Amino acid sequence: MDFQYKELGDDVFAYQYQQNGEKLGEITWTLLGDIMVLDHTYVSDTLRGQGIAKKLLDKAASYARQNELKIDAVCSYVVAAFNKSTEYDDVKA
Repeated sequence: MDFQYKELGDDVFAYQYQQNGEKLGEITWTLLGDIMVLDHTYVSDTLRGQGIAKKLLDKAASYARQNELKIDAVCSYVVAAFNKSTEYDDVKA
């Protein structure tokens, strides 16, 4: 599965998964200094239950690590993932 990094403008960024021009998955964030504020995760009904949201979060966390950024979880999925696992402790704001 290939996630595309997108600059959406006004310091808003995303990783998206598209197929045949249709957006099937996305995680978005606003960059505030060295903090990625993850505010939205979307997975199409056709892909739910396949771990796509976690893969999107993993991609965003990898981006944060590579760019020495921290993540502030606003999106309910990201908040739940942060609370349930220590996997992201190194990037938590």
